[in-house]
Amino acid sequence: EQERLVGSVVYQRIRCFDSDPADIINFGSTPLGTPVNITRRAAQADHRILTGNIEFHYFAGYSGGAKALMPGVSDRAAIQANHSRMVETSSRAGAIDDNRLRLDLEAALDLCPCPFIVNVVLDEQKRIVGAFAGDHRLAHRAGCRCLDQLYRIEIPRLADLVIATPGGLPKDINLYQTQKALDNAKYAVRPGGIIILAGQCREGYGEAVFARWLESTSQPSDLISRIHREFELGGHKAAAIAMVLENADVWLYSDLPDTLAKQTGMRPVQDLQTAIDDALEHLGPDARVIVMPHAGSTLPSVSPSV
Repeated sequence: EQERLVGSVVYQRIRCFDSDPADIINFGSTPLGTPVNITRRAAQADHRILTGNIEFHYFAGYSGGAKALMPGVSDRAAIQANHSRMVETSSRAGAIDDNRLRLDLEAALDLCPCPFIVNVVLDEQKRIVGAFAGDHRLAHRAGCRCLDQLYRIEIPRLADLVIATPGGLPKDINLYQTQKALDNAKYAVRPGGIIILAGQCREGYGEAVFARWLESTSQPSDLISRIHREFELGGHKAAAIAMVLENADVWLYSDLPDTLAKQTGMRPVQDLQTAIDDALEHLGPDARVIVMPHAGSTLPSVSPSV
């Protein structure tokens, strides 16, 4: 698996290790109280160079940058302390400077310095369209600006109805992957509006912990309360769906059996055109509609008022 991730050339030249969360060194705590617990090999290295790609991240603002250290090589206690903040209103895609969760991640690097990063921005074919290296904040911010120019889409106002799809396989292979499109779509819909999410989900829920959380309750609010108490990778995406459902109705067009779709809190629909017709009948003839054919990678942003 390591060779697949880094490529055969790198794997043959450089020793690769898995992070060991049971063998950590503590560097103190961030101003928000997050313990900076780093796996020993990374903590004792003479030099730490962070790598990664930059995409919109639904609660850390963007991937890349400091995320390679925290949570990349940290332990469960550190991840729980930081990621439980995903329920805060400032924890949202495309936000950095007012995102307390993201700033907390970056504060970890003040205690465990990583003076150099290499981050890239990719296109839809996974080709590198931008590369950014240097200081972890400055280089990462430059990469985020590049991503914004490519994938942040301005809209004049929020829509009554948003029709969103991740953009085809493998982005909609299961609900775990399809969730990313739903989270981006929420930024385009008004409170009380409707999101029609179209994703095949031929592999079902797609992840065991995610499935366990979804099956644990019929009340989405329970998942939000739970993630604040106990962050668990996989469960965090179930809670993210619940947070969207607090603001809008979500209708799911997929291959999921109705029982599984209903368990998520979403409304299953069997025909996309019929669902659109029903939504427009409910919302009225003047309903504003936004279609997001690549919702897995594009982020709507309401234009500032003139």
